[in-house]
Amino acid sequence: MIQKHVDFEEKAALTVVELMAAAARTAPKGCGIDNLETLIVTGKEKDALAQKMKDIGRETGVSFFERDGYCLDNSMVILLLGTRIATTGLPNCGFCGYENCEENKKNDGICAFNTGDLGIAIGSAVSIAADHRCDNRVLFSAGRAALDLNYFSEDIKIAYGIPLSISGKSPFFDR
Repeated sequence: MIQKHVDFEEKAALTVVELMAAAARTAPKGCGIDNLETLIVTGKEKDALAQKMKDIGRETGVSFFERDGYCLDNSMVILLLGTRIATTGLPNCGFCGYENCEENKKNDGICAFNTGDLGIAIGSAVSIAADHRCDNRVLFSAGRAALDLNYFSEDIKIAYGIPLSISGKSPFFDR
């Protein structure tokens, strides 16, 4: 049997993205509270996400949204990671800028552990992509567009995307 790259590269990308999602899920979380939501997006939903990113770029004049949308067009799959905003109840913290969790909630603040945990999950996921030599890039723009498209549960408020590419030239380099 002879297989050509088009026969196995997409399957490889899908395998790696599943491993990335697993790494994100098992990443350490503050106080052991899991506020992470993971989504794997392919096909027409990926195309709609790329289009939304380009639309945001055109509508707002923020050009990196459009550029990143074209990068997503050249990707096989994207992992989306989002976090709920929920205080941990950790006493004597104040990392959020408020005196305590009750003050944070009263002022609709964002718990520093939510964003920190999301960052650690992103780092765990991209390390898996790197270990498998899959080109990838962390995109705020993809997370924003995914939130706008309601891909996540309603309580997810902060998100990022990590598209994967297996090709002779990374679409995320020299953009």
